[in-house]
Amino acid sequence: MDERNSNKRLREIIGILSKYNLVTGMTPENLTAMLAELGPTFVKAGQIMSMQPAILPVAYCKELENLRTNVAPMDYDTVKAILETEYGTSLDEIFTDIDPMPLGAASIAQAHMATLVDGKKVVVKIQRPGIYETMYHDILLIKKAAGLIKFVARIGGEIDINMIIDEIWAVAKQEMDFIVEAENTREFYTNNIDVAFVSCPEIINEYSTSKVLVMEYIDGFFINDFSHLKDNSYDLEEIAGKLAHNFVKQVIDDGFFHADPHCGNILIRNGKIIWIDLGMMGRLSPRDKKLFADAVVAIGNNDIAALTDFALKIGVYKEKISYAALSSDIETILNKYGTIDFRTMDLIEMSDDFLMILNKHKIGIPRGVSMLARAMSTIQGTLRTLYPDINFIQIIADYMTGYYIKSLDLKKELSSIMKSLNFSFRKSLDIPVQISDLLKMFSKGTSKVNVELNMSDNMTGTIGKMINRIVAAMIVCSLLIGSSLLCTTDIQPKIAGIPALGVIGFTAAFILGIWILITAIKKK
Repeated sequence: MDERNSNKRLREIIGILSKYNLVTGMTPENLTAMLAELGPTFVKAGQIMSMQPAILPVAYCKELENLRTNVAPMDYDTVKAILETEYGTSLDEIFTDIDPMPLGAASIAQAHMATLVDGKKVVVKIQRPGIYETMYHDILLIKKAAGLIKFVARIGGEIDINMIIDEIWAVAKQEMDFIVEAENTREFYTNNIDVAFVSCPEIINEYSTSKVLVMEYIDGFFINDFSHLKDNSYDLEEIAGKLAHNFVKQVIDDGFFHADPHCGNILIRNGKIIWIDLGMMGRLSPRDKKLFADAVVAIGNNDIAALTDFALKIGVYKEKISYAALSSDIETILNKYGTIDFRTMDLIEMSDDFLMILNKHKIGIPRGVSMLARAMSTIQGTLRTLYPDINFIQIIADYMTGYYIKSLDLKKELSSIMKSLNFSFRKSLDIPVQISDLLKMFSKGTSKVNVELNMSDNMTGTIGKMINRIVAAMIVCSLLIGSSLLCTTDIQPKIAGIPALGVIGFTAAFILGIWILITAIKKK
């Protein structure tokens, strides 16, 4: 993009931003309407932002979900030109036919049904021309205009727009590379190969590139197509249970999960749940999986300390965190949900409250964890659409019970218990001797008691300031005494008959004394 076009686009962006009066704050509705007007690049950005509850309040995320529909499709001539450029040959050599009407259109790509020359029905996903370059330059331009944008956050603070833009670009780059989506699909298939009721489309590697993805056509119906489900005698409760179980497996066992599990990405075919659109996947490290499992147990046990430790271990922060304040806020959340029936607990609301606490204490969370938070909320909404009475949290808890049993190493645990018992037994042998020595010290008046005080940050700071003022007062006294002693000597040079060093000492003592007095009065 040359300088002239860049400036023209920048003026266009700024004009639209000004139209929505962003300087005074942005509502969820205004943000969604503005992104739709800015074009496909920003529509995609909005879709990605809707997946980031750690960055944006949930009210914004929910409104931005509306950007998943109503994207203008490319015309068929453009689609044909892209395919011929990618394959370097006539389409007749690859496809016997391609449906000119798209199955669906999105901001980055659109999909068409087609038939390969071998008769296999496929879906061809074609990337919009120049979308990478367009989005890259738009990202640079929006960063220049970022000073105009102000989000009104739910906790009264403002949100760093540059952080949002960086997150958008990181996700978009991954989603614009169809090779990544093909690899994701293969990994997902391998992870679920032993699950009889779950699958995903087969990727046709021979005809897939970074800008064109050819995959098996799924002749099924969406999971919220209730008329077809009932006509084919499907049990909605059973489907919901299997879907929930599989998603928890993706998170806990695989650490590789579908990051956008809404109804439009889940199909039913021949009794199987088919996950599609695997371009946006979340990934958890073994450490994050363990922490997530521990957090679920902590919530179930109403363990404030464990959940506080989880927040600090999973989080990313630059400033010092007040453990007492964070623990207090987490206790408030647990008290709120501790009185609610476990079966009726709202995972979306709980996740929102927990993320709000992290935002309040300026604790960020890794991308994989933030994607998980949004995916958990999305899957709960999908499950409730399918079967409103499903208890997703109970399914998670039941799965966790099995997870801990499976991961339990009896030999290792037994060895650890024996070591602990042996250590405790040896220490217990010393107790009579220690008691005897303690009684002797008490009788002789030589016993000492060491007390450790755990003070809050505020108390520590206050005591520190008091000590500083005491030290300053001692310095004033020392200066006065030293200067007075100097006045009794004949040290040169002198000022008005008083040794110059003495004058300097008195002056310093006077200034420091005034500072102590003013500070004491101000602090009462």
